[in-house]
Amino acid sequence: MTAELRHLRAFLAIAEEGSVTRAAARLRVSQPALSRTLRQLEQHLGVRLADRSTHHLELTPEGRVFRDRARAAVAAVDEALDPAGPRVWPLRLGHPWSALGRSTTPLLRRWREEHPDTPLELRRVDDRTAGLLRGEVDVALLRGELPPEAATGELRSQWLLDEPRIAALPADSELAAREGPVTLAELARHPIVINTVSGLTSLSLWPEEIRPGPASTVRVANTDDWLFAIAAGGAVGASVASTADMHAHPGVVYRPLADAADAPVHLLWRAVPGHPLIPDLVRTARQVLSDPGTD
Repeated sequence: MTAELRHLRAFLAIAEEGSVTRAAARLRVSQPALSRTLRQLEQHLGVRLADRSTHHLELTPEGRVFRDRARAAVAAVDEALDPAGPRVWPLRLGHPWSALGRSTTPLLRRWREEHPDTPLELRRVDDRTAGLLRGEVDVALLRGELPPEAATGELRSQWLLDEPRIAALPADSELAAREGPVTLAELARHPIVINTVSGLTSLSLWPEEIRPGPASTVRVANTDDWLFAIAAGGAVGASVASTADMHAHPGVVYRPLADAADAPVHLLWRAVPGHPLIPDLVRTARQVLSDPGTD
């Protein structure tokens, strides 16, 4: 059997619905036909993609990996067949919350000057790879440790800089009223707000001897909720310098974080052939960051 686009769409519907029955209703096909399509795809790949031994369908580890690849493939096909596609091919740059900080605008301006026929679209995506593995963007700006897919060769990366860490404090707190850096130990005396979906900071930032426990955390899913939780008082956060540049908030004060290692910033893109101007974007980003006039 030769796998076709319909097999990918069928599998994605099953993965998203968590049920062959609901996916069949969504696709307006019979349940036996959809089950047969899934079996065909599994036979073609030589792996089991879904565990159907329980009432609720669960993806296998191989199924979860394939889901990301299928999303990217379907997104690429849909974009290629978009009637507006032949007129312009934008380069989509994803980021989880603060792009390139204060260098973002210089990057966009320089790109427009050098590539007037290819728009650089900046997209904020609350996702661990800023939509890269789902095919929503061509390149992603990510901070911290590289995702596992970079080690397997599925993603390629380019280091750009190491960014200082900062503390985010309620504006009316005792720590905010004091000038100067804040330490991790001082933050650990308060509940820590953690963005579990797209954030950089986890409890592993703290040394084990002063690490807050899970019960001392406030969990949120995006940067906006992270800011609101800190501004409301009673909790603090840790991030990087660009967050202060891009996310000023009247209820939040930023201070340097004295004893935390800088966070690496990388550009990442898929190893498979993609947008032809990705190398140009990598080069332009490095030029902008090395130009003192853009700081």
